[in-house]
Amino acid sequence: MDKINKLKLDKLREVIRDSESLVVAFSGGVDSSLIAKVAYDELGDQSIAVTIASDTLSGRELDIARTVASEIGITHEIVEHSELENESFVKNPVDRCYHCKKEEMDVMKEVASRKGFVKIAFGVNMSDFGEYRPGINALREENFFEPLVEAEIGKDEIPEIAEALGLSNHDLPSTTCLASRIPYGEVITKTKLERIEGGESFLHDLGVNQVRVRNYNEIARIEVDDHQIEIVVRNRREIMKKFKELGFTYVSLDLEGYRSGSMNEILEDSEKG
Repeated sequence: MDKINKLKLDKLREVIRDSESLVVAFSGGVDSSLIAKVAYDELGDQSIAVTIASDTLSGRELDIARTVASEIGITHEIVEHSELENESFVKNPVDRCYHCKKEEMDVMKEVASRKGFVKIAFGVNMSDFGEYRPGINALREENFFEPLVEAEIGKDEIPEIAEALGLSNHDLPSTTCLASRIPYGEVITKTKLERIEGGESFLHDLGVNQVRVRNYNEIARIEVDDHQIEIVVRNRREIMKKFKELGFTYVSLDLEGYRSGSMNEILEDSEKG
């Protein structure tokens, strides 16, 4: 680990240590895993990782969260919750993530209150502010703890620091909730979420690391990294068969490849707020 990242890790340890006790909103992704690891190192049993098992979290990601929490040694609590009971979320407006994050905060606050813990940490990092992230507005309205931001850590530093700390998921591609695959304005349903999860799971099994299955009613738009497009093309017949079994009528491959936030490309600046 280079000198700058070492200093940033030291700062992260300091700000987490100063929290005294901490609930970590834990998805099993690299960002929240880094926070959970340092929290456990600095606070021990005064830290807890909480994963919300919802309709928008894939079974694969839940398994990763269980595995990584076990490797860290931190107490891991899994809370069952469904955003599909929230009409503001189901309608899928452009600020969908705001409504989702509000519910997630309520879950974390309940755990913190029950445990008597002082702070709740979310895995926001410095790089998130360059993208459209309405969920961050929800966090900042209630002054939630952002340890990666306080330590001035961005997405480029996180994998190296995570690897230095021995986190097995240090090179895990970024993940987002399954609802982010559905265009704004299209109603979110359990059927759609299950169809998306099934398609992405199948592609993962074929050896694709980074994948999004964007759901446009009966049409699937597959995004993968440029160097893995060939895997999709080579296995196109098997993919078509599987996706039709899942309920898709048409399956397309996005030749531009995977890019974060591609569903936001159609938004005007006025819609982003």
